[in-house]
Amino acid sequence: MSRIKDIFEKNRSKGSGVLITYITGGYPGIKKTKELILTMEDEGADIVEVGIPFSDPIADGPVIQKASQRALSRGVHPGKILSMVSELRQRSSIPIVLMGYYNNFLKYGEELFARDAKQCGVDGIIVPDLPPEEAEVLRGYLLRNNMDMIFLVAPTSSEERIRLVCSVTGGFLYCVSLTGVTGQRESLSKMSFSIIKRIRQISSIPVAMGFGISKPDHARELSPIVDGIVVGSAIIVIIEENLGKKDMLAKVGKFVREMKMALVNKK
Repeated sequence: MSRIKDIFEKNRSKGSGVLITYITGGYPGIKKTKELILTMEDEGADIVEVGIPFSDPIADGPVIQKASQRALSRGVHPGKILSMVSELRQRSSIPIVLMGYYNNFLKYGEELFARDAKQCGVDGIIVPDLPPEEAEVLRGYLLRNNMDMIFLVAPTSSEERIRLVCSVTGGFLYCVSLTGVTGQRESLSKMSFSIIKRIRQISSIPVAMGFGISKPDHARELSPIVDGIVVGSAIIVIIEENLGKKDMLAKVGKFVREMKMALVNKK
């Protein structure tokens, strides 16, 4: 069993939702990224999603786009992200999922990336611009290295599409809460609830919802119907607002702790 599946099963047995926290790799620096991941783990994050900086992150809103550009300006590339994960593995066993756009993996070499990622301790990847129909090669290399390739569905996905994605996704199904890009939202879309209902009628695979989830109230609202949530832009905003301040890690940790508490003892 993969570490990702194990985390979902353990949380389900405890009546808790899985908290997946996102951070842009290399922002505000590689060293600080490691410190942030360890802090989030200490404060209750169950899985960490690390974004590989890319020049045209089409699924991401302005907050993550800005963080990605700043990481790129510091020379961060996939190899540096993998090295960082390898160093983290000396201190942490938290499941780590890399989120990147297909060009990153194609340029690196799909087979080589899968091998190197496994050796460094990566548990899975998300490629938002690579649909299942075109992912057979990369997914095959990942499967040979016992890593999960996680696919997404959206509120606009048809029943046929949901069935297809559920049949190939690994670890969990990433459910997008809205039509649009990542970013903080004041309230959840009604589409968030209808898409979950449709998925449950088709598959029993663990479902994590992301895009727009930015406060504990959102987590509490979703907790009864999903297995986990993904929180990203809200964390990047805290980092951005506290750059250079001594209590940046503490503020990120406090937010993560509050989000996890909102998922505990789900009904």
